[in-house]
Amino acid sequence: MKTEDLLREIESLPVEERARVADSVLKSLNPPESEIDKKWAEVAKRRLEEIKSGAVKPVSGEEVFEEVWKRFS
Repeated sequence: MKTEDLLREIESLPVEERARVADSVLKSLNPPESEIDKKWAEVAKRRLEEIKSGAVKPVSGEEVFEEVWKRFS
């Protein structure tokens, strides 16, 4: 099968199936590294606990970008 034919076939799939194809292709280009993924999961869990406990106040993305624009404009 030629690449163009394959792309047309993929584009005709429902969005959920296209997402599965995209995810599979991306994983084949950049295979997951279980140790790194495990460390990121630990960081995410720790940060979530910090937010839930009130130790850290979350900041919206909008606020972050406002501050960045102020600093660099």
